[in-house]
Amino acid sequence: MPWVQVHMPVEKAAAQAIELLLETLGAISITLTDAGDEPQLEPAPGEERIWSETVVTALFESDTDQQQLRSALETALNQLNINSTVAIEVLEEQEWERAWLDDFKPMRFGERLWVVPRGLQLPDEAVDPVVLTLDPGLAFGTGTHPTTALCLEWLDQADVADKDVIDFGCGSGILAIAALLLGAKQATGIDHDPQALIASEQNAEENGVLARLVLQNSDTPPRKKADIIVANILASVLIDLSAQLASLPRQGGTIALSGILADQAEAVRAAFDPYFLLEPTKCLDDWVLITGTKR
Repeated sequence: MPWVQVHMPVEKAAAQAIELLLETLGAISITLTDAGDEPQLEPAPGEERIWSETVVTALFESDTDQQQLRSALETALNQLNINSTVAIEVLEEQEWERAWLDDFKPMRFGERLWVVPRGLQLPDEAVDPVVLTLDPGLAFGTGTHPTTALCLEWLDQADVADKDVIDFGCGSGILAIAALLLGAKQATGIDHDPQALIASEQNAEENGVLARLVLQNSDTPPRKKADIIVANILASVLIDLSAQLASLPRQGGTIALSGILADQAEAVRAAFDPYFLLEPTKCLDDWVLITGTKR
């Protein structure tokens, strides 16, 4: 069954009003996306973020009268004094669940570690691969973002065999699961988002490592210290949590921090320098990875 799809670019202040308008007119699905190229990372608990320039997209039933819909939207825009254009198109039905596979392919991180969507095959170049099966989902972290890629590459070369690992801000669980597949004894995934913990559990079960993964809310202290800490979250959050994160590794343990823009690196290093002997910062695109050993 085809759908009638509406696109409306608006400024940040008008996005919620447009969302409510589309819902009132019978939209069965509404999505907000970035109209430019403005990065938005995971919000803090209770925080809601939206892009400065946003495209509001809505789906309507196939029998919706497009001319009446356009007229109603343009009249409402005029009454609300909102500057936007209305683009309407017919969206043909397709298998949306797997449509993203056209863009999401097996990816290698370091020498051994591969992240592969379900149903896809490793390329012939893969030698002695460690395979992490993962589909994009509701929780952040599939390996496509530079911050995740930096952490995965670091884990691939790190000595994780028989080690205890904490993934602070675990998202999809990708880093904790990668560590377990690479030989870690146990991993603890910590996140404030219940959806992230659900996604982590499902992904761990898919990869056969659930028995060695402990999942808990960030309000609960870890049961024990770990040999390796990975935290791929926002730079401001890393700085605020520096003392807490520094308390998690054992003496001589290592930490890997990401989610940090290049111009934020010095501030993060300054916050963690009292606790860790820091290695040189590693960069990928505009993002960095900071690693160190517990003093």
